[in-house]
Amino acid sequence: MKRLIFSLLFCGWAGLLSAQMIINDQSIRYQQERMVFKQWDKNKFTPKPGFLYTNPLYWLTWAWHTDYKNHDLRPLSATGPQTQRLALVLAMQNTDNAYALHADTLGKVALGESMNYSGLLSDADPLWLLYYRHQFDPLLSQQDNTLLDGLTAKERSYLTSSGLLTWYQEESHALAERLNAARATTVDRGSRLIAYHRMLDDFRKLEATWETKKQRAKLFLSLSDSAKGLKSPAGSISLPPGKTDQQIADEILLKSKL
Repeated sequence: MKRLIFSLLFCGWAGLLSAQMIINDQSIRYQQERMVFKQWDKNKFTPKPGFLYTNPLYWLTWAWHTDYKNHDLRPLSATGPQTQRLALVLAMQNTDNAYALHADTLGKVALGESMNYSGLLSDADPLWLLYYRHQFDPLLSQQDNTLLDGLTAKERSYLTSSGLLTWYQEESHALAERLNAARATTVDRGSRLIAYHRMLDDFRKLEATWETKKQRAKLFLSLSDSAKGLKSPAGSISLPPGKTDQQIADEILLKSKL
């Protein structure tokens, strides 16, 4: 029994030894080194041809592959398939990065354009916050019941009965609607600012016209009161003795300024 076990162990050891000897074959090791990590060295192709190419092992190995050692077949050589694959992967990665950068750029541009065009963000426009909001504040916060504040009862009655108050209210409301539409409409920022500029000019003209009409109302009522004071109870104008028409006109104008 012991002899049988010893024989089996000896055979196994001999098999492993022979296998190790095959794995450590110099030609195989050189081929493995060439194909994996080392340089394609023509001087390490074994077996050698020998003296005058008389080595039979050389002919048995390389007779049908005489040009084999002249071509670098390493996968990681300069032109090897693995090198080409890695170069292709790197090129594809660079292309993907370029596409990603382009897509990010387009996304940022689209976001910026949407911010410029969207009416929802018009209130956050720096120029609106710094300038136009304050200029249009009297129009946006206008109260119709305070338009005649500071005027006398006669002036209020005259502006109301003559339709000037209604005219100003309609014009100011129309301008406020135009302003709100420009703020809410989806349009590019440049066009929106141009619309602000034009409406601000219209608003200033409207305010100047309204102030002029109020001043003229005061002048008209003053002239009307002066003319009534010059009339007699019978309806005729009493001309003071010794006064010319020029003096009478000067007196009327003097009273209208008071």
